[in-house]
Order: sequence, then structure tokens, then C-alpha cells
Amino acid sequence: MAIVTFVLGNSGEGKSFSLKHLDPNLVGVINVNNKPLPFRGGHKFKKMATDNAERIKQVLLQSKAPVIVIDDFQYVMGNEYIGGANQKFTGDAAFQRYNIMAYNAWSIINTAIREVPDDKRVYILSHIQEDNGRSKIKTIGKMLDDKIVLEGMVTMVLQTTIQDNSHFFMTKNNGFNTVKSPEDMFKSDLIPNDLNAVDDAICEYYGLLKNPYQQPEQA
Repeated sequence: MAIVTFVLGNSGEGKSFSLKHLDPNLVGVINVNNKPLPFRGGHKFKKMATDNAERIKQVLLQSKAPVIVIDDFQYVMGNEYIGGANQKFTGDAAFQRYNIMAYNAWSIINTAIREVPDDKRVYILSHIQEDNGRSKIKTIGKMLDDKIVLEGMVTMVLQTTIQDNSHFFMTKNNGFNTVKSPEDMFKSDLIPNDLNAVDDAICEYYGLLKNPYQQPEQA
């Protein structure tokens, strides 16, 4: 299984910006909403724009990049929901519509976990919503929350926060979010919103080669 990490937060809090220090040669970006990355040099990243769940799964399986980022994941469901807003759904059709949206979102994460090689890292960037005073990944409908809980499918969930005009990732749960990380992976409850530093920590913790294309040094 690939190492799948959620990076959650409100719009404008630094999720997409956190890609800035990643090596574009090692990264493939699935750009769900086809937005330009918000930093100089963002055009150097290999990007594929689609909100189609089946296409996203194909890219996850076919990509040679050791790091794959799915940016704006919540729009996989959101675009599908809005796209059908001018259609009339009644009875079983209305219920089935939500089931299909939930399945599409779940199947992307399940594909990353179960079918992508275990030396790859997949980062899923998504908005959050408040639910009974607790922040969680943004979804549509109740199936994913009641039957699955998407955050429960992964080992690591980071969440953005802004303090003293600086942007950070939270690494420890504060009782009001779904944040979690492996024991001793990070030395602080707050770390800079730098996805490259996060990737370094993951590779060191699990003994992964960050750049599989790099030739080993000669003895």
C-alpha cells in the first residue's frame, strides 16, 4: 500500500502552497479543479486536471512519480453534486445519487491505499467542515461519515492553521479535529506548512528512498 496522507484546511490556509519546496521532477499533481499552483515555479510541476474519479484512479495506478498530490479532493464530490443540480432526482434515484458520489470519493482513497506501490506517497489535499464542533474532511451526504469515516482509512492527517501570521500544519489531535500522526514522526505539535519536509519525515520514518531515480553513490 502507498502511504496516504490527508492535508486538510480551509481555503487560503496554505495547503496548495505547501507544495512549493517539493522537487517537481518527483511529483505528479492531480489538479481536480484545474487551478494554477499559488507560487512561482508552480508551472514546472507535472499536472493533470480532472474531477473524474475513474480517471484519477487510472493516474494513481499509471503514474511513475514517487509522490502524487491530489489537490482540492473535495471537488470530486462537489463538482458531481453541482453538475447534477439542474436534474430532478426522486425516490431511489435521489438516494442512489448520493451513494454513487460517496463511492467515487471512497474508491479513490481505497485505490491509493490498496493498489498503489508501497514505496509511493500520496497526499490528498481537501477542505474541512465543522461537524458537532469538530473539524473534519469536507464531504457530501452522510454515508462517508456514518459508514466509513475517511480519516480512519489513513495513518496520517495534518491540518492547516495560522498563528502570528505564519502558516503551519498541526500534527497532533487537539480534541476538536481529526489530526493524527505516527509516534515520534514529528518533534512538534506545529510544523511549517512544507510538504517536502513532511515527505522527508515520512521517508526517514518508514525507511523509504525519497528519490528512486537517483543513482547510488559508488563505494
